[in-house]
Amino acid sequence: MNILLETYGCQMNVADSELIRSILIAKGHQMTSSANDAEVVLMNTCAIRENAHRKIYGRLDILRPLKKQREAEHRPFVVGVLGCMAQNLKEELLMHPVANLVVGPDNYRALPNLIDRIVQTNHHEVEASLSEYETYSDIAPTRIEGVNAWVTIMRGCDNFCAFCVVPYTRGRERSRSIPSILNELEQLVAAGYPQVTLLGQNVNSYCHEGETFADLIVKAAQIPGLKRIRFTSPHPKDFSEKLLYAIAEYPNICNHIHLPLQSGSDRILNLMNRTYTSAEYLGLVKTIRRVIPTTTLTTDMIVGFPTETEKDFQETVQLMDAVQFDNAFIFKYSERKGTIAARDYPDDVAEVDKTNRIVRLNNIQHEIAFAKHRCYSWQTVRVLIEGSADKGINQQMGKTAGNLTVVFPKTAFNPGEFVSVRVTETTTGALYGEVIE
Repeated sequence: MNILLETYGCQMNVADSELIRSILIAKGHQMTSSANDAEVVLMNTCAIRENAHRKIYGRLDILRPLKKQREAEHRPFVVGVLGCMAQNLKEELLMHPVANLVVGPDNYRALPNLIDRIVQTNHHEVEASLSEYETYSDIAPTRIEGVNAWVTIMRGCDNFCAFCVVPYTRGRERSRSIPSILNELEQLVAAGYPQVTLLGQNVNSYCHEGETFADLIVKAAQIPGLKRIRFTSPHPKDFSEKLLYAIAEYPNICNHIHLPLQSGSDRILNLMNRTYTSAEYLGLVKTIRRVIPTTTLTTDMIVGFPTETEKDFQETVQLMDAVQFDNAFIFKYSERKGTIAARDYPDDVAEVDKTNRIVRLNNIQHEIAFAKHRCYSWQTVRVLIEGSADKGINQQMGKTAGNLTVVFPKTAFNPGEFVSVRVTETTTGALYGEVIE
């Protein structure tokens, strides 16, 4: 059957879609890029924020006329919702007139049989049970061509942050074996990928048979031909000095650390169940910069968490000013079904206050990022080319090891190759320059 697979949300969903594609192709299905040509439309979904939900319901509504047309023609048309939203909202989704397949993140192996049953019986199918063991480590992903390869090293999360739905949609933590991961990385090098990104909901809590994330990344860094290693997303509580010294020692482990903060208020951090204080977070930042002086730091922030006051918000502003992040992804709090916050804390911060705070925080971060980027003026940076720049026909773009975007005039070099770029202009979002090789 012709199958359209659409991916929404985080890098973990991108990696999961590569697994799903492999599972379906192995059973003889073909992938297509058009709903009009498809007999099956699958949406791999996110459940982190309300906007992610709205996108999926909007997409289902768009597919409604096509489904009615196929029914009138007595032709099969399977519409499946997969992933975190499927796990968290399976009952609601099955009530939608378009969706007839709902499958959670631990049940992708069942997809071919479920699709066959719907085609044969025209019944709805749902498979959304959580597993303590599933890691899909025996499935080779069918990857989309590019410079970077996503490698999932663990699944699930044990943190139970009050705002987060992940432990309820992806289950408890379980890690793949180091040999299975290293074997996949070696295959990726042989296939020509210059960069890999190690993925986990809480990637630095990786542990398998007593070996930690620091042990894994050191072994990965020693693979011949593996030019760059990234990882996301870590938790501040699991950042060991052993990991920091590994990043400092091996030049192919990128000196970019994404370190989610969420709030600068100790009171709010406690309500969020983040397990660290603002002082402990700041102490970790100082340790990181002592061990890896050239590192770039990015973060996630939430404004408007239940009971957040202007005083709490100002404490966040103060901590952002103290840390000076290179970039920050800032979101309004969005209540998620089944979370601790949804159960225990009313969503009592006014929408106007959330909007005001996210605008203010973004403005502050833009000023910080602009000032930090100006420091790169007339410096030479090493860039891994990723492709053409979005807004420039005759421009290419790539990333530094610190994950800074660099734009430069088109060259004879191809994606996956390295170039040296002298920075001549800077903005809040990128560096611009000229290739000097």
